Amino acid sequence: MIIQKSNQLLPLSTMANKAAAYFKLLKFRLSIVVAFSSAIGFILGRPDYTVLEVVLVLLGALLVTGSANIINQVIEREHDKHMKRTAKRPLPTGQITVTEAIVYCILLGVTGLVILAVAFNWLAAGLSLLSLLLYGFVYTPLKRISPICVFVGAIPGGLPPLIGWAAATGFLGVEAWILFGIQFIWQFPHFWAIAWVSDEDYKRAGFKMLPFEGGKNLKTAIQIMIYTLLLIPLSLLPLQFGMTGVTSAMIAVVCGVLFLAQTFYLMSTCSKKAAMNIMFGSFLYLPIVQIAFVLDKI
Repeated sequence: MIIQKSNQLLPLSTMANKAAAYFKLLKFRLSIVVAFSSAIGFILGRPDYTVLEVVLVLLGALLVTGSANIINQVIEREHDKHMKRTAKRPLPTGQITVTEAIVYCILLGVTGLVILAVAFNWLAAGLSLLSLLLYGFVYTPLKRISPICVFVGAIPGGLPPLIGWAAATGFLGVEAWILFGIQFIWQFPHFWAIAWVSDEDYKRAGFKMLPFEGGKNLKTAIQIMIYTLLLIPLSLLPLQFGMTGVTSAMIAVVCGVLFLAQTFYLMSTCSKKAAMNIMFGSFLYLPIVQIAFVLDKI
């Protein structure tokens, strides 16, 4: 089956492949995780929320995050060719041109920012724009320069719940910064575990992600442990400031202790398997704790 477009016959299969490439460029799974954190911040900031408001927060955050991800891929398109996990992305393979990606990026970013500004407030939109700029134009090029890129990347990585809170309330109180702090500190064991597992790939592309020279060693493992340990007292602050109750605090502590235990295994073995356990543990820790906060609040 074919359709007519610009005096050329385009097979529907080709259009489907193109659409799939655009969807892949969005990095949907990563983008929806970020958008989820924004929705968590919004719900905690506005207990009398409506379903439509949550959907709009999710959509706005998803589009802005997708735009930032595209900036990252445009800048790194040549480096991505050297890594197994990124070599088949739409830009390295030529499925999508740089011009097409840039137009797509602008369309997503502007639409997302307009949704946040019109449906909520300019503070939420401004923070989202800041997150996009930091991730796309500061963190991304720093990856090939210095391990400090992880610290810089943790800032936009920690902003989603802050953005959600700003959308809900129109201001940034101590509660918003607590949510930011938890997600900011979480970024370090999360990023470094991924960097440990993907170290060979990153080295081929020239990315400097691990905190110490030599990378996969006891010093790095201790750093991961320290930041994971910090999550335990930080996760108790929502209870201290009346944001949530005792139940979610207990869940957060249990999750924090289990997460921390994985870092001891890494310190004793300095193995890829241990780093992979931490990586998967980080994927579980944050949504479980955030969902517990919301359920306790409700």
